[in-house]
Amino acid sequence: MSDKTRQALITVGVLLFLALPGMGLGSYWLDVLNQVGLYAVLSLSLNIILGHAGMFHMGHAAFFAVGAYVTAILNTVYHVPVMATLPLAGLAAGVFALLVASPIIHLRGDYLLVVTIGIVEIVRIALINNVFGLTGGSNGIVGIQRPDLPGLGRLTAPWHFFYLIWGFVAISMFMFEYLENSRYGRALKFIREDVVAAEGVGINTASCKLSAFVIGAIWAGFTGTIYATQMRTISPGSFSYWESVVLFMIVILGGRGNQWGVLLGSFLVIGLPELFRGLQSSRMLFFGAALVVMMIFRPQGLIPSRNRRYKLPQPYADKYK
Repeated sequence: MSDKTRQALITVGVLLFLALPGMGLGSYWLDVLNQVGLYAVLSLSLNIILGHAGMFHMGHAAFFAVGAYVTAILNTVYHVPVMATLPLAGLAAGVFALLVASPIIHLRGDYLLVVTIGIVEIVRIALINNVFGLTGGSNGIVGIQRPDLPGLGRLTAPWHFFYLIWGFVAISMFMFEYLENSRYGRALKFIREDVVAAEGVGINTASCKLSAFVIGAIWAGFTGTIYATQMRTISPGSFSYWESVVLFMIVILGGRGNQWGVLLGSFLVIGLPELFRGLQSSRMLFFGAALVVMMIFRPQGLIPSRNRRYKLPQPYADKYK
């Protein structure tokens, strides 16, 4: 398939997808698509850490929680408009990532995985214990306002959030695509493939890994703002270790380092089980079996990351034909 044909198909698919709210799609399925979109953005932000830098990170829900709670506290206690809290939520999540990742960035593989599991549990327990009397304990925070956008007014209907969330998905994919093709993105992939070789050619691996953590956390913090204003109620139970497992599974299933794979993984992991909700007692059994089969026969994911190809200058190309 040529690039032009592929782009045309993608364009048609995107236009049909954006037309779904006007095709009589019910509120329930719009809410499902909104949930898929939120997990897609979170998974894209995890992909920069797990997929590109190759760091086994299973505490991403902690950064998501920081962003959501910053928005909730600023809005309900200090009456800051929801959308005005967006940069503050991202900044708070980024600073938190910088603080917790700096001491552990040298860890690799299973050791890093275990530590990040501990981080998300520490955050959850701290929220339950009502930090500084602001997080509401186990009951969480209620009464978060809906967002107001200039010229559009207050967003209330599911289709409002459909366009807000999927617009954010498009921005995320554009940004991470640019990041992947940048010099920094190539350095991250080099680190993922061989950290010793990357250090040998002068790449500051610790700095690159830490910045990947911070970038992913900032984007997760942004997503926390959108989640908080959509749900209007948040609690520590929404940011458990299981949420990190789901995000990890989406990236691995879709294909580490591939944005379209992550997007497909979000639809399969979050959206597909809803199609079989009638089989409540057995749907997760079939879903789990499908994941096992997938990891046995296609461990690289549904749409694996493609290696970058470079064109040699003509004299070298002729020599090494």
